Amino acid sequence: MKIIGCDYHPGFQQIACVDTDTGEFGERRLERREEAEKFYRDLGAQGASVLGGMEASGHARWFERLISELGLSCGSGTPPRFERSGCASRRRIVRMRN
Repeated sequence: MKIIGCDYHPGFQQIACVDTDTGEFGERRLERREEAEKFYRDLGAQGASVLGGMEASGHARWFERLISELGLSCGSGTPPRFERSGCASRRRIVRMRN
């Protein structure tokens, strides 16, 4: 399973991702909507089991529709036990779900 923590902004996404099967961890910035769509469509095409968490700041409906269309699982908001601290928060989301 791949677990993705995403800090979503209208102009870009900053993600942290872990593969629970291999333990591989990485971070990536998806600069444009097209790049984000390709990233998530590729995950869907691989048939990967994906669980995501998203901290959003509005205008995320296209993203939520895409995730739903691809059959990927994603929740929004930040769990209350995480303070807002940018990248560290994404890493904690990924690690807590692992």
